[in-house]
Amino acid sequence: MRYTVFCGSSSGTKDVFFDQAFLLGEYLAKQNIGLVYGGAKVGLMGAVADGVLKYDGEAIGVLPTFLGDVELGHRGLTELILVETMHERKAKMDELSDGTIAMPGGYGTLEEFFEMLTWAQLGLHKKPVALLNIDGFYNPLLQMVDNMVSYGFLKQVNRDMIVVADNIEELLEKMRAYKAPKEGKWIKKGR
Repeated sequence: MRYTVFCGSSSGTKDVFFDQAFLLGEYLAKQNIGLVYGGAKVGLMGAVADGVLKYDGEAIGVLPTFLGDVELGHRGLTELILVETMHERKAKMDELSDGTIAMPGGYGTLEEFFEMLTWAQLGLHKKPVALLNIDGFYNPLLQMVDNMVSYGFLKQVNRDMIVVADNIEELLEKMRAYKAPKEGKWIKKGR
């Protein structure tokens, strides 16, 4: 069992983000759940990997070669896989994992999260896609997703695909219990 974690290569403005990233890594290791992540040693990315490694867990990084210098690849990992493109990175991370967790981050984190969620919506995988909503970080995003439902651009069943919790243990329990919807993505006019 492995989970992909998407999160910032920065630490953010609140210590709680960094602390929770490390604790997530610790929790994954103690539950014998491997980590798949972006491969950096900095920011929240480095903290979650360090949490896994401190407790002798498996930490696999997937890093595009062009980011090796920018994101400072973590050299203490179980495995560091180098790929050529961002798309290859996401595809490899998906291939290696049984679900996705997004922690606070920037554009890259959101892009990665929404691509995994879109793949789930299209039925390309049946894995849980989750938000660790530390300190309400994702509340505005969840409100926007609710607007998508209200305005008829997203079905409620697809909104409900997002697994959300503000603490690690509850999030992982929800991910273990996740069942992918059987209903298709497409919305018919007038529905």
